[in-house]
Amino acid sequence: MTTLIVIAKEPLPGRVKTRLTPPFTPQEAAELAEAALADSLRAVAAAPASRRVLVLDGSPGPWLPPGFDVVPQCAGGLDERLAAAFGDCAGPALLIGMDTPQVTPELLTVDFSDCDACFGPAEDGGFWALGLVRPDPALLRGVPMSTPVTGAVQRERLVAAGMRVRDLPRLRDVDTAADAHAVAALAPFGRFAACLGRCGAAAGGR
Repeated sequence: MTTLIVIAKEPLPGRVKTRLTPPFTPQEAAELAEAALADSLRAVAAAPASRRVLVLDGSPGPWLPPGFDVVPQCAGGLDERLAAAFGDCAGPALLIGMDTPQVTPELLTVDFSDCDACFGPAEDGGFWALGLVRPDPALLRGVPMSTPVTGAVQRERLVAAGMRVRDLPRLRDVDTAADAHAVAALAPFGRFAACLGRCGAAAGGR
């Protein structure tokens, strides 16, 4: 059975989803981040797993469902923080972020029987998911993060290590307002879509 990991920031105004401002206020951006995180955690909670871990920068809030171990993020760049998240796992693990509220339990139900790694590419050139049968932090350290080639470099790192890589479906991260509307349309009944509807109505009145 797989450990499912979510790496996230506490959704506080001014600290999350800053690229959504404008058109949204920092408070609205934080509400959207909280909704995206809640939807992601709900999908993880519904997927089969031996353990569910939230690697968190900040403090947990009422958006955290039961059944998760909360682990603080380490210091350093994102590559170091992702590496440390895998370093805490003894067996197969799949890691996602908080930027894909359209994720489903089915997408998170991975089968490692014929591969050593699962890789979920993101439309912006990054990746939304990374799964490793034998978690090795060295596979992530030094990968340039938040660039258009992040995903390509990370996947090549896996291939260069001799791993059999299974590609998961490509998903769109929520970084901009356009992303938010596109993703909400893919999951219209989630908390993120409902929150976007409220924030969008408020933005229209400003």
